[in-house]
Amino acid sequence: MVRTPLTADDIDRGRRLGALLRGARGDRTMLAVALDAGLSPETLRKIESGRVATPSFATVAAVAGVLGLSLDAIWSELAAERTPGAEAEPGERRAS
Repeated sequence: MVRTPLTADDIDRGRRLGALLRGARGDRTMLAVALDAGLSPETLRKIESGRVATPSFATVAAVAGVLGLSLDAIWSELAAERTPGAEAEPGERRAS
C-alpha cells in the first residue's frame, strides 16, 4: 500500500495536536497517560512531539478520554487555527 505524502498542513496540524495533548497532560507522566490509554509511551511521545502527524482516530480518542478532553474540543482547537482560504476538510462545507 502506498501512502500519500503528508502536506504542510498535515504536519502543522500534527504538531498542534501534539502540543494540545502535551499541555492537557499537565503534571501527569507520559508513562501513566500512555498506559491508561493503552498505548506505548513511545507512541505518545511521537504524537506529542509531532513526529506522528496523523495518529489514528482510535488513538486520539483513547488519549483524549484519559485526559478528559472531548473530541469536539480537540477538533475545534485544531480547526480554529486553520488559515483563511485553506482547503476544507473532507466532509466539511465551506462558508459561502
